[in-house]
Amino acid sequence: VSNVKMLQLEQNGSSFSPAALNKEMFPGDSSKENEAIDVVFPLLHGPNGEDGTIQGLLELLNIPYVGNGVLASSAGMDKVVMKHLFAQAGLSQAKYAAFHKKDWSRSSEECCEQVEKELGYPCFVKPANLGSSVGISKCRSREELEKAFELAFQYDRKVVVEEGVIGREIEIGVLGNDEPKCSVVGEIAPKTDFYDYKAKYEDGDTDLIIPAEVTDDQYAKISDMAIKAFKAIDGSGLVRADFFLTADGEVLINEVNTMPGFTPFSMFPLLWKEAGIEYADLIEQL
Repeated sequence: VSNVKMLQLEQNGSSFSPAALNKEMFPGDSSKENEAIDVVFPLLHGPNGEDGTIQGLLELLNIPYVGNGVLASSAGMDKVVMKHLFAQAGLSQAKYAAFHKKDWSRSSEECCEQVEKELGYPCFVKPANLGSSVGISKCRSREELEKAFELAFQYDRKVVVEEGVIGREIEIGVLGNDEPKCSVVGEIAPKTDFYDYKAKYEDGDTDLIIPAEVTDDQYAKISDMAIKAFKAIDGSGLVRADFFLTADGEVLINEVNTMPGFTPFSMFPLLWKEAGIEYADLIEQL
C-alpha cells in the first residue's frame, strides 16, 4: 500500500457504519462498474498481511475477501498458539517450548537450561509471529542458542524453540470451506542446512519435487492431518500445510500457512496444477 488515508472516525453509540467507512476508504461512485469492489484477494504475507489485521479491516468495510478470517489468520501466524491448537487436536508434531522476552530478561540461564533439558541439540529458535524464515536459527550449542534467542527477540516479544527433526519437508495444499479437500503432495529439497530466507528468495538453491514420492498410506495420513489442522484453526478458503516425514515413516506437522505464496511458480498453485486445477481456475474457485 503506497498511500494510506488516515481516517478520523466518529462512533456515536452503536451507530458505527461499515458502509460509511467503506465510502471513506474508497471514495467515488461505487455504481460505476470499474470502481466497485467485488472481492479482495489479500495476497499479503507476514505481519499486517496474513495475521488477521487486513482481514479485520475488510470485515469492518463489509467487503468480501478470499481466504482465512481474522481468527484463523491470527492463529496461523502465531506459531505458539498454532502449536497449542494442533496439540489439542491430537496432531503429532515436534517437541517445542515457548518463551517471552521477559523470561529471557529475567533469567537467560533458565531458558537455555529448559531448552537443553526438554529439547536438546540441534534445535531451532523462531520468532512466534513472523514468516519467510526470518529470524530463525539452527542451534548446536549453548553459545549458538544464546545468539539465536537474542536474534529472535529482535523481531518478536515471543519465541518458540523446536527440537531438530531429521526428515523430508513435505507440503500439501488444502482448498475449501466446510468440506476441504487436499492437493497432491510436494517436497522441498533445500541444498543448504535448512530452508531459510536466502534459500527461499535469493539463491534459488532449492528443488521443488511435485508430486513427491510417498506411499498411499503416507498420503492418506498427510492429507488427513492437513484437514484436521485446517479445522483446528477454523480455516476457510486455503492453507498450505507443512510436514516432516521421517525415515521410519512418522508424519509430524510443522505449521500451516494461511496465505501461501501465490505466483504461478509457487508451491501452492503448482500442487493444485498437478492435481488438475490450473492457475486461473484455482483463483476462480477461491
